[in-house]
Amino acid sequence: MTGDEQSLLNQRVVIVGGTSGMGMGAALAASRAGAEVIALGRRPPAKLAAEQSAHGSITFQSLDMTDDAAVEQVFETLGALDHLLITATPPSPGGTFLSQTLADAQPVLYGKLLGSWSCARHAAPKMRKGGSITFTTGGLVTKPRMGASMMMVAFAGLEALTRALALELGPIRVNTIRPGVIDSEMWAGMPQTKREAFFALVRESFPAGRVGKVDDIGKAALFLMTNDFVTGAILEVSGGETLVSIE
Repeated sequence: MTGDEQSLLNQRVVIVGGTSGMGMGAALAASRAGAEVIALGRRPPAKLAAEQSAHGSITFQSLDMTDDAAVEQVFETLGALDHLLITATPPSPGGTFLSQTLADAQPVLYGKLLGSWSCARHAAPKMRKGGSITFTTGGLVTKPRMGASMMMVAFAGLEALTRALALELGPIRVNTIRPGVIDSEMWAGMPQTKREAFFALVRESFPAGRVGKVDDIGKAALFLMTNDFVTGAILEVSGGETLVSIE
């Protein structure tokens, strides 16, 4: 085994949103690094059972992180842990600010900002020495887009919370990964031809010359879990997205 593959040996990693996409990529990376991984998500039990069968080294459990009582119960049951990563992100409601209602806004705020807050709140007392909490946001924080105001609020709030908790919870470390365009299940709702055209534009325009992979997020998460001198940081993993402008 290499050093990286042993970097989380005998450590316990909980990933909320770890049943798919970037969270699954991070779960696999942490498992390869020797960690005991518990992946939490909203997938139906049958799908979780299938994931368990496919990835026997990872334990899959169901959790709706918008339910604070359920979050509290899960972390009470899990007990001690070393690292928490939260990748779960609800879909954006779409529409413009003036067309959206409070009912449109609440699922985003609860599903991203307050849900992440709840997970961190109930996990922190269970953290072992050297523990860490990692949130995820997105490029909307620095590059606004029409119709995405509530997601921008949620992302910006999480990045502010990152710095606040790094101070308040230390020596527990608190950081955020800010992903760019990552080829994951989040693009499944876009027609294939449109998605392929967009990815081609990304490859042509971004300095890194490619679309991100879920493994890129896994590597970033591993870095933040294992480097014990990084806290209060916003780690952009975007292939240079903020350096260019594409339409």
